[in-house]
Amino acid sequence: MARIVMKFGGTSVADIDRIHNVARHVKRETDAGHEVAVVVSAMSGKTNELVGWAQTMPKATGAESPFYDAREYDAIVASGEQVTSGLLAIALQSMGVDARSWQGWQIPIRTDNAHGAARIQDIDGSEIVRRMGTGQVAVVAGFQGIGPDNRIATLGRGGSDTSAVAVAAAVKADRCDIYTDVDGVYTTDPRIEPKARRLPKISFEEMLEMASLGAKVLQVRSVELAMVHKVRTFVRSSFEDPDAPGMGDFDNPPGTLICDEDEIVEQQVVTGIAYAKDEAQISLRRVSDRPGVSAGIFGPLAESNINVDMIVQNISEDGSRTDMTFTVPSGDLEKAVSVLEKVRDTIGFDAIQSEAGLVKVSVIGIGMRSHAGVAAIAFKALAEKGINIRAITTSEIKISILIDGPYAELAVRTLHSVYGLDKQ
Repeated sequence: MARIVMKFGGTSVADIDRIHNVARHVKRETDAGHEVAVVVSAMSGKTNELVGWAQTMPKATGAESPFYDAREYDAIVASGEQVTSGLLAIALQSMGVDARSWQGWQIPIRTDNAHGAARIQDIDGSEIVRRMGTGQVAVVAGFQGIGPDNRIATLGRGGSDTSAVAVAAAVKADRCDIYTDVDGVYTTDPRIEPKARRLPKISFEEMLEMASLGAKVLQVRSVELAMVHKVRTFVRSSFEDPDAPGMGDFDNPPGTLICDEDEIVEQQVVTGIAYAKDEAQISLRRVSDRPGVSAGIFGPLAESNINVDMIVQNISEDGSRTDMTFTVPSGDLEKAVSVLEKVRDTIGFDAIQSEAGLVKVSVIGIGMRSHAGVAAIAFKALAEKGINIRAITTSEIKISILIDGPYAELAVRTLHSVYGLDKQ
């Protein structure tokens, strides 16, 4: 017998038929004698509908938020998960499974006061653990908790993944199964490269890089939590037959295991290729090179909640001037340029140039730590395809390359092939 947390996303609970299918997945685990908690998202499209309603409401006079009240906004958008948890509990009861729904505040899942983007601070899982011990399934509304002001606080988009991993850590689960519309983590996007392979295992660090660099399988914060608390996490498909052979195999279920790298006996040099579209490049030309200039550039951008990624600096021969180039999301380009124009005199630069529609392609693998020449292979392969590299950043387990948007798919396929990911 083991303790399992199962999480089902919006597409998995999109309608009543799919909720009954989810209930069959849950019943399979309870029939095997496991203690089970389930975390659910809102039905597909419902959160967007609720957000749309909230956005039509007039905001309070002088309020900076686009919504009338961030606390009321959270009360509105958290209701989607409340509906799903109740429906799934009823579906399980109809199958003879003892189940009850739990809202975030009932557990409680305690968060900070950042309504709309709250972070989990503590979960008291004692009552859920007690009830799981009696055979009752806890069906938990994801995406939500309760803030210090005793109001519902939501965790931001993708927050149900975070809820699931946090609950798994709180109840000391043996495993957290994230059920979604894909059957695991692939070496790259199968829609771009049909030869992409499902990975049986991937390390927390690699998955964190994949998630932060464009892979949409898991939300970044959930991977961070899993890594910190060592929560073994499986990515699985909710659309496979719940009773198909192997689905109930506890030690080796179908899907991808995200785990500590010590569990991965044979580490590949490169594990996967990720990409992120809609990158924009900003270049500040002939910036005065003096202490505090970088802070003068990136400080105002940070204060405006603009995420800066790749940074390249070229210093002139006499050391008096520098060109500073960096990337931001394309959606923030106009805002970033406006912020920089306002501090132009303080920073001291001659010109600002910008371009949207770029793509960041990343090569990821923990095996890079012990292998030389990984970057050189990428650069040569892209050069042979006539793909120009605009910027490069590296870490111990990652190489990110900025290229022109039209070459994105060609670059992904080229790198996937050159590292042998389509052959292993």
